[in-house]
Amino acid sequence: MSIRNKIKNFFTMDEEYEYEYVEEETLQSDQPRSVKRDNVISLTSIEKSESKVVLCEPRNYDEVQEIADNIVNRRAVVINLQRAEHYEAMRIVDFLSGTVYALNGNIQKLGSQTFLCAPNNVDISGSISDSIAEQDFSKGW
Repeated sequence: MSIRNKIKNFFTMDEEYEYEYVEEETLQSDQPRSVKRDNVISLTSIEKSESKVVLCEPRNYDEVQEIADNIVNRRAVVINLQRAEHYEAMRIVDFLSGTVYALNGNIQKLGSQTFLCAPNNVDISGSISDSIAEQDFSKGW
């Protein structure tokens, strides 16, 4: 076809049209499937990110295993040791310190006989004033 005919066909309305059919499946199959999956988020990861805090008030060392099980199950635990004997309370804190250390967690003193044991999925920010720590230092904590 000459240039003249091409210009004439361009400016005039001819009944002759060329249609090109493209199947959608071929276009979709040409794209890599990994690109489609990059923005998919698993719902199980969202469910696991839910945190719980457990409050415990042990009276003796026999109850420490239940507290440790909560920490192993990735729950933060607040422990009030006011009802435990001093020697029993020290043993409880020692055991829970080892549990938290094994899980790469964190243990913090909140009060005179109150502790927070948190696994590594719980972020702890802030601190309690040092005046409580000075009072407890004289008691042997």
